[in-house]
Amino acid sequence: MSELKYTEEHEWVLIEGDQATIGITDHAQEQLGEIVYVEVPEVGRELSRGEEAGVVESVKAASEIYAPISGAVVESNDRLADNPETVNSDPMGDGWFFKCSIADKSELAELMSDADYKKFVEASG
Repeated sequence: MSELKYTEEHEWVLIEGDQATIGITDHAQEQLGEIVYVEVPEVGRELSRGEEAGVVESVKAASEIYAPISGAVVESNDRLADNPETVNSDPMGDGWFFKCSIADKSELAELMSDADYKKFVEASG
């Protein structure tokens, strides 16, 4: 069974068993505009929650991607290097950034549900 959660940094986290897939939300890609560069973490890298994991750059701004949970990177979406616009066209699908193991399941409680994330976005304007 999978579960979708969100962070205040506008990242989504798809939890599937002991692994999570991470990307940025549709709202985030709309705010950034046309994405021209994505840097994803290397496979094998150990990430701590809140640590910078990568970078996404648009014609408007550059933004860090933070690890929403602690874990080891098990897969990176290397296709984004040549096709960064995928994040604009399919941010919640083919535009994912990386997959990692879930080192501490208690960290998942810090993430927002879909309803909570929608309220957060509305409240932040």
